[in-house]
Amino acid sequence: MAIKILIVDDDEAIREVLAMRLAKWGYQVEAAADADEAEKAVRRFQPAIVISDVKMPEISGLELLRKLKAGDEARPVILVTAHGTVDMAVEAMKEGAHDFITKPIDHEKLRAVLSAAEGENRLRQNAGRLSDSMRKDGGFGPFVGQSAEMRKIYGLIEDLADTDASVLISGESGTGKELVARSLHEFSSRSAASFVAVNTAAIPSELMESEIFGHEKGAFTGASASRQGCFEVADGGTLFLDEISEMPQALQTKLLRVLEDGRVRRLGGKEEFQVDVRVLAATNREPGEAVEAGAIRADLYYRLNVFNIHIPPLRQRKDDIPLLAQHFIEFFNQKHRASVEGLRDETREILSGYHWPGNVRELRNVIERAVVLAKGKWVEASHLPPYLEDPGISASGGRLTIPVGATAKEVEKRLILETLRATGGNKAEAARSLGLDVKTIRNKLKSYENEE
Repeated sequence: MAIKILIVDDDEAIREVLAMRLAKWGYQVEAAADADEAEKAVRRFQPAIVISDVKMPEISGLELLRKLKAGDEARPVILVTAHGTVDMAVEAMKEGAHDFITKPIDHEKLRAVLSAAEGENRLRQNAGRLSDSMRKDGGFGPFVGQSAEMRKIYGLIEDLADTDASVLISGESGTGKELVARSLHEFSSRSAASFVAVNTAAIPSELMESEIFGHEKGAFTGASASRQGCFEVADGGTLFLDEISEMPQALQTKLLRVLEDGRVRRLGGKEEFQVDVRVLAATNREPGEAVEAGAIRADLYYRLNVFNIHIPPLRQRKDDIPLLAQHFIEFFNQKHRASVEGLRDETREILSGYHWPGNVRELRNVIERAVVLAKGKWVEASHLPPYLEDPGISASGGRLTIPVGATAKEVEKRLILETLRATGGNKAEAARSLGLDVKTIRNKLKSYENEE
């Protein structure tokens, strides 16, 4: 279908010549002699682009621009004048004009301006379709994505949410394992009670038992008062144990017993008490391999893995990247009071071509950065981190390729992250491989998080 253009100019000869030129270029054209006719034509004709003279009787082109933008801020309006000044052009752009052209009209320039306006309309339509898709069928609950892999996960969440079955959630860091756990809780009859999430990898092993099971006063040095553990806090609700493979073996044994009989004893306590808690667990390692490596007890694994939900990495569901990017754009528009509409085609290609080792979490951070940097309506390639186009240090086949000029800090960071990925996130194993202690690995990871 031909793109509709409305010409507004009080000079009949100019209207006719310009209309013939645009029709020859393949546009569907209507013309108006003044602002009043133009407003009526806009309502009836619904043009995609408006070309208006600035100097007209009664209502000027700038006043018409303001009215048209009030009715449809997205419609490109191109202003034309025989007496253009820098100040007038600046004012026009501030009022929202798409471009400003002086008479006599350079037809090649006009054609380029129209092509740019068409491109902006197309980008806006694509962004609108993505937003509509998210609202209609682009996701499930808090999830965004319509790939076959994600649709399977949505189905599992629906089937398992309102049961008490244990679920082991697996997937790389940043894929959304806690989001799956929260959804299982929110869509269940336990949703009115507490959802308690514990990242076992972030708790020192000597404090983990107290954190999960609680302690009595005097149970250890510094225990000046009794304290509830996570099982008590989550009573009636859901307890999510993230990175279960980081839990010490002795504590896994105690956890297994609680799962079997639903009874908890605080550290230093003598009495047991009953709790009603659904336990969900997650690991960023392949569960079977974690059992073979001794990171997860086999009997605990079989008790937790009644059902398994595996979240694929973002690189395996690249069709979801535009939807996720649009979702994050709209989210960060609100957070940062921005008005970005979507991605340029080149930007979308770069995002789709990147391998996303940090998965959805990394994409989220990249889009937040882009929204903050973007000054116009669109995320340009220049708003993305340079490494998306030129990843520099790259990993393949268990080896790192380091370009000349890479800093020691960059090499160290990538080496640690890639070793962690190779060990399935097992910090102890990665530390042994690198000749470091686990505390150093934890401190490095914390510093990397602070860089984002």
